[in-house]
Amino acid sequence: MNHTQSQLPAEALGHIDALYNLARWLVRDPVEAEDLVQETYLRAIRGAHQFQPGTNLRAWLFQILRNTFFSLHKRKGREPEAMDPDVLDGMSPGIGGAAGGGRLAGPPDGTAGLDLTAALQRLPEEYRSVVLLADLEDFSMGEIANIMACPVGTVKSRLFRARAILRELLRDYLP
Repeated sequence: MNHTQSQLPAEALGHIDALYNLARWLVRDPVEAEDLVQETYLRAIRGAHQFQPGTNLRAWLFQILRNTFFSLHKRKGREPEAMDPDVLDGMSPGIGGAAGGGRLAGPPDGTAGLDLTAALQRLPEEYRSVVLLADLEDFSMGEIANIMACPVGTVKSRLFRARAILRELLRDYLP
């Protein structure tokens, strides 16, 4: 193991909170999320020789986390809950073409955050992950494409569609 690879485990720990946040959204259970992050770190350390020094360690770890999530759920023989694509298609036309989103106005009792969480959980994993990686973790479109192993155009399309669906689900909160 060279010097760069020996530093990898220590540097990787700096991303534990962000990885846990995504894991929590993916598995929806704190204990399972911790297990997923632990398995991600184990796989990252075992595969440290595959990491290209000078590339984005954070994006590499997120990709390992997503791949681990899918392989564990495939092994368990179950898929995470997702909205039916026909439901998504039915929602899209009434949303309009605006790419931006307004601030949540909603009631002052703090339920907007709970409704946002529920709306995010209703999104299919591919849409939810793109929103979380772009809007919460500030990854670029190229980085998200690498993490999700899909073209940048697909990332942009999913992000646009996910934001549109969220606007529709949260329309009562928009001014």
